[in-house]
Amino acid sequence: MWFIQPKQDYVALMPWKHADEPAVMSWQIRARDYNTFVANLALIPMGLVCLGGAYMASLFAQTLLGSFLLGWGMFLFGILIAMSITHQTTIIIYRFTEASAEVCSWKPQIDSVKPVLKWVSIILLPIVGVVILMDPGLAITSIGPLGIGLMAWMMGSSDEYQKMQRNSRHDEMEWKKTEIIRVWRKRNIISLTYQWKPYSKNSRYRPLTHLVYCYGDELEKRIQFFRKHLPDAKYEEGKINI
Repeated sequence: MWFIQPKQDYVALMPWKHADEPAVMSWQIRARDYNTFVANLALIPMGLVCLGGAYMASLFAQTLLGSFLLGWGMFLFGILIAMSITHQTTIIIYRFTEASAEVCSWKPQIDSVKPVLKWVSIILLPIVGVVILMDPGLAITSIGPLGIGLMAWMMGSSDEYQKMQRNSRHDEMEWKKTEIIRVWRKRNIISLTYQWKPYSKNSRYRPLTHLVYCYGDELEKRIQFFRKHLPDAKYEEGKINI
């Protein structure tokens, strides 16, 4: 989830293939590298489902306190899971040299959600234990903390699950061949398009576009960098398809 991810400088830690070439520009960014409008809309029905599930869960409690704890606990758990699906972010590291450019990226959610789930489970279990001592009929409230703890254990013990969720990539781009520089200021994105030929016998050259994500206060600096180093490239502004 975007709001519980640790901050760290990764530029110097990446296994760059062209580390022997001095970098002319490098930076890192945490971005939602997909159609955010659709994702934001998807959160609305998911939130309503979580609200309905929380209401149904609260009906199992026999007291007002138990109803409140169970209902809001289930809603909070559900909405966090929903946001971990609709509001995922990717850490993207860029390194440009005079001859080449490399991009490392991965989704850090698995790294941040796992410890949070563990500690939420540890904190909630004694609270639920006290509530059950006060009213044994609320034993069902232990399902939430136990479920969170089980999920954290599964996420931590499965290497394949972690690999799938991280979606790690290491790409290269021939940015010096860029023919079109396009800027979408609304989302602080720059696209670099050039002709690329796939590695096959009968393949033909075709347009290849790389998206470059920037923070808002750095966008103009990145634009000037590309326009300076790519003087022959066509420059335009407008929406970019993601």
